[in-house]
Amino acid sequence: MLGIFDKGQKIKGTVVLMPKNVLDFNAITNIGKGGILDTAGSLIGTVTNVVGQAVDTATAFLGRNVSMQLISATKTDGAFYIRNYTQAEFFLVSVTLDDIPNRGSVQFVCNSWVYNFKSYKKDRIFFTNDTYLPSQTPAPLNYFRKEELENLRGDGTGERKEWDRIYDYDIYNDLGNPDGGDKLVRPVLGGSSEYPYPRRVRSGRKPTRKDPKSEKPGVIYVPRDENFGHLKSSDFLMYGIKSLSQDVLPLFQAVIFDLNFTPNEFDSFDEVRGLFEGGIKLPTDILSQISPLPALKEILRTDGEQVLKFPPPQVIRVSKSAWMTDEEFGREMVAGVNPCVIRLLQEFPPKSTLNTTVYGDQTSTITKEHLESNLGELTVEEALDGKRLFILDYHDAFMPYLERINLNAKAYATRTILFLKDDGTLKPIAIELSLPHPNGVQYGSESKVYLPADEGAESIIWLLAKAHVIVNDSCYHQLMSHWLNTHAVVEPFIIATNRHLSVLHPINKLLFPHFRDTININGLARQALINAGGIIEQTFLPGPNSIEISSAVYKNWVFTDQALPADLIKRGLAVEDPSSPHGLRLAIEDYPYAVDGLEIWDAIKAWVEDYVSLYYPTDDAVQKDTEIQTWWKEAVEKGHGDLKDKPWWPKMQSVQDLVQSCSIIIWTASALHAAVNFGQYPYGGYILNRPTLSRRFIPEKGTPEYDEMLKSPEKAYLRTITPKYQTLVDLSVIEILSRHASDEVYLGERDSKYWTSDSRAVQAFQKFGSKLTEIEGKITKRNNEASLRNRTGPVQLPYTLLLRSSEEGLTFRGIPNSISI
Repeated sequence: MLGIFDKGQKIKGTVVLMPKNVLDFNAITNIGKGGILDTAGSLIGTVTNVVGQAVDTATAFLGRNVSMQLISATKTDGAFYIRNYTQAEFFLVSVTLDDIPNRGSVQFVCNSWVYNFKSYKKDRIFFTNDTYLPSQTPAPLNYFRKEELENLRGDGTGERKEWDRIYDYDIYNDLGNPDGGDKLVRPVLGGSSEYPYPRRVRSGRKPTRKDPKSEKPGVIYVPRDENFGHLKSSDFLMYGIKSLSQDVLPLFQAVIFDLNFTPNEFDSFDEVRGLFEGGIKLPTDILSQISPLPALKEILRTDGEQVLKFPPPQVIRVSKSAWMTDEEFGREMVAGVNPCVIRLLQEFPPKSTLNTTVYGDQTSTITKEHLESNLGELTVEEALDGKRLFILDYHDAFMPYLERINLNAKAYATRTILFLKDDGTLKPIAIELSLPHPNGVQYGSESKVYLPADEGAESIIWLLAKAHVIVNDSCYHQLMSHWLNTHAVVEPFIIATNRHLSVLHPINKLLFPHFRDTININGLARQALINAGGIIEQTFLPGPNSIEISSAVYKNWVFTDQALPADLIKRGLAVEDPSSPHGLRLAIEDYPYAVDGLEIWDAIKAWVEDYVSLYYPTDDAVQKDTEIQTWWKEAVEKGHGDLKDKPWWPKMQSVQDLVQSCSIIIWTASALHAAVNFGQYPYGGYILNRPTLSRRFIPEKGTPEYDEMLKSPEKAYLRTITPKYQTLVDLSVIEILSRHASDEVYLGERDSKYWTSDSRAVQAFQKFGSKLTEIEGKITKRNNEASLRNRTGPVQLPYTLLLRSSEEGLTFRGIPNSISI
């Protein structure tokens, strides 16, 4: 043993842990509270729980059943080894050593599962909450710092076990199941130019029999400390999704076809609203078959009756029909759940980037005559010059897949042109719906343009056209804006951080809270959400083509464009202007996502700059940091290996490179994810507002569907969009995804006040939290300004998604630190 303590010297210490059988995450057990920690390696003292009562299992942790060995640095205790000699794992929360000479108390924030020592090749080690760059680490700790990173990297072989803490990369080769039949075959994503994709954590399962490149289904490996195992409220939410997939959906399907209503169809808008106002009466005791997880008890509420009832989505709490207006349709493109796709129209007519050799001429058929009837006295040229025209363009994303999609659906590739009115609102003025040319997609597309109408058959058709646009938007949101651009792209950075940045490293301490639960929820998504036959394929338009489409979008993903200012500039929605707030002049001044987002972005970047400057006074310091250099190299070359040769990657040769990269990672995992996640149920819980499927084309005159549309517009709309069973699935899932757990940790907060011993870092972090509180006040004030019509819109729903704090539950606000759901 190294250091300042004599062998056998005893010091006071507190160990906080949770035994395996503690499923109530509020029941924390203290071991040795007020007792003695023996530096020779044993725990001495009484075992008490939080209320001071004796614990029956106390003897399991006394004597030599758990041993600790302190490893001292030059001035204070820097680390300790721990051995668990019992067969039961426990969750080690923290260790505090008291009365250390020249130091006082020493804090070890552990938050890790400890299994029987024979489960590990090397003893478990924990470090104090001090911060050291590699070159500044006290000499006695250097060896242990490197050893722990080697343990976390593993050797890249073998199938991972439950107790492993190994982080390694793999491709997405576990979404399909070729051995289960042709319907479950999916392409392997990642590792090829045809299907590029970010990497995920490697499980190492054996290959399938029919395809050696695919991995057999089975337990999804999650490094043990990423999977807390029903000890946290957020776990209940995540496992609610799994239980929903396995237990509840088959019951839903049975209910839909057994009850006395039209199978699989809503008959009126009132019936859709009945999901929230009266609920669906269920057969006797059917709810008793549903897993009793707290998340499902809350979501599948019965009020003591056999009734399935959902909470009313915020979008219809004030008005039941305002969602149908053109103003609300346009507002949700800048203040809804998917506000980061709309862009300035800079060329007319809109053109395609699809390969003309394969897809022919895909240029838009929208003409100036189509637009000018809704531009007032402006010409198209004047509107373009004045930056008054915008486009929501899903043509190229969907056109290559429509022939496959429409084997089971009736969908279009859409383009929508919007006009920025004098009052700051967006008016949709033309919708183009396109299908592959009937002679083959190589001949281009067959398109039709629809214009706004207030009455008659044209008004019904206009509503149907908007529904087809929203189906495109809903699917793009779920697969790209939400899954790909937050969940999937962040995971490689989490893997690289655990492999190459020691817990002693300042950048590990900076990024760590923004990684909590992400690998866990991503693993669950591969089991129940994005897998072959999973919830996304069942309820969203692309079906079995879903994740393949996201791979095509990833081809054009650019890391540096994930910074909000760069994103806005790229989409033509902002230009640099030193005289404007945040140095950007917005093309749409009342753009809630951008206005609030820039406040949050600047606060994040200022915090990162303040923090990084504490440890890196010069660019040379960044260049000479061996852990930073290997971290970044591997995150790029392995984690995002299919895009590793792109010229836009930061070179990590300057302080600015480090600040920019860390700011983007934090923004993506926190604010961006919050903006595209927690509005899912408030907007999409009302399926009429955000349908996810389209089952009929726009009716043509002279057809039975056209006559039915005239006779019953509501039925025509309902027969076009998501049917009943898929609606119940959608609502159940997005209600879980839109909830905050009771133990959520929000931006500007930490789950432990002992996250660092550096008082300078703590002060900078407090400054960050104060700034975020100030921003909350500014957002609330903006929402009360009547002139900012996009802040609340016809549905009277204030834009609160970027208010950083929140209560538990379905709140339509709150920015958690990480992608935890």
